[in-house]
Amino acid sequence: MEAISKININKNIKNILIVIFGTFILTISARTQTPLTPVPVTMQTFAVLLLGMALGYKMASTVVILYLIEGALGLPVFAKGGGLIYFQGPTSGYLFGFILGAFFSGYFKIGSNYLFTFLKLIFSVSFIYLFGLLWLWVNLNFYSGKQVNLYSVFELGAKPFLLIEIYKILILTAISTQIFKLRKFI
Repeated sequence: MEAISKININKNIKNILIVIFGTFILTISARTQTPLTPVPVTMQTFAVLLLGMALGYKMASTVVILYLIEGALGLPVFAKGGGLIYFQGPTSGYLFGFILGAFFSGYFKIGSNYLFTFLKLIFSVSFIYLFGLLWLWVNLNFYSGKQVNLYSVFELGAKPFLLIEIYKILILTAISTQIFKLRKFI
């Protein structure tokens, strides 16, 4: 009985360390950026999908939620800092979309069929953009006092990033079998 208790404690410690390391990866990916528009190009979507694929949906979603809590508490984990005020900015919809992006990329079984893997990753990242664009529209129309239609929001918050996003997803697709082996190891 005592051995089982030690195994559970060791597993819990391992899981806590993995989640903390995952938030570190997200923080580094947020700092890897190229500013284009109000929404900077970062490696966060790559990291979110990678974490989902490597950790599975439960652990990856936990990582993203902890990451958002860290940012809300004021830790400088986001692209331009942290704090509750950050959640009123134009990028917070993307941040909340990370939860579903991590969930779906971790929920799908990644097999050896690269086309299906690519399509599953496109599906997963679409939630990040859906939440991001909806919040960007709300932010611009209600907080900034501008009147912006949905197409203009798409041109501002998605169109400049689509080609870059496809490259990120192609890279993840190409290394997906190795990432899935990592999930089995963890």
